[in-house]
Amino acid sequence: MGIGESIKGAVKEKAGQAVGNEHLENEGKEQNTKGDEQARESKERAEAKAHEKKADALEQEQDALES
Repeated sequence: MGIGESIKGAVKEKAGQAVGNEHLENEGKEQNTKGDEQARESKERAEAKAHEKKADALEQEQDALES
């Protein structure tokens, strides 16, 4: 999700540097940062979901042992 934004931002940033367009360069930096943040959020959501599944499995195991 965020990786594409990061790549597009990096390309814009480098293009802005190459042609001396500060606005394009800054826009690229912002887009790159946004993409990095989206990727970080996606990773954290995936980790949270994995922890939730593990907790559910442990709860089921405990319930089975108590029965």
